[in-house]
Amino acid sequence: MPAVVGVRFKKTCKIYDFDTNNLELKPGDHVIVETEKGMGMGRVARGPVEKDEAGLVQPLKKVIRKAAESDMERLEFNREREAEAAAICKREIAKYGLSMKLINVEYLFDSSKVIFSFISEDRVDFRDLVKDLANELHTRIEMRQIGVRDEAKMLGGIGPCGRMLCCSTHLVDFEPVSVKMAKEQNISLNPAKLSGVCGRLMCCLSYEAAQGGAAPDCCISPI
Repeated sequence: MPAVVGVRFKKTCKIYDFDTNNLELKPGDHVIVETEKGMGMGRVARGPVEKDEAGLVQPLKKVIRKAAESDMERLEFNREREAEAAAICKREIAKYGLSMKLINVEYLFDSSKVIFSFISEDRVDFRDLVKDLANELHTRIEMRQIGVRDEAKMLGGIGPCGRMLCCSTHLVDFEPVSVKMAKEQNISLNPAKLSGVCGRLMCCLSYEAAQGGAAPDCCISPI
């Protein structure tokens, strides 16, 4: 059976399995891995453990190596480039008068692509924008339209309970949330108390309902 580690690329993203490639790894190690998009850098979140191949997503990608100091420097360099790319993108959005709000910019580790995440209430024709960005940044461009919950997850913030947002600290996926959950927990149906900073129903209603109990005070807005 292959030795497998779980690697997480961002603080609150899913954990993906990778073959250790006979490397001695432990939780907390930064590693360079092979992904469908190219090389990526992540942190070992669990393992290593031996797993039955039948229970793994095939083909299982491998850890290329432990991250070196030069890899950490490259990561920091990418962060600086992301700030520059964001400024360029905002300038071009204003030039074309596009009804979109830039939320996040991400360079892939090997700089083969830049992903621009944005929100918009309308469908946006950003073909000219992409051409300009490609000419200035000299790499592939991906425009990714996201929702308001994704925006809150990326930007973070303080919820009405006074704590850091669940979506930006520990929730990996967005679970379905309904007003029925609030009714079952005997919470006031005041929209101001049920809505998070994203304007949608608070995520904590979902996992409190799953536990079969009433929501604690931290899930109820004091306003």
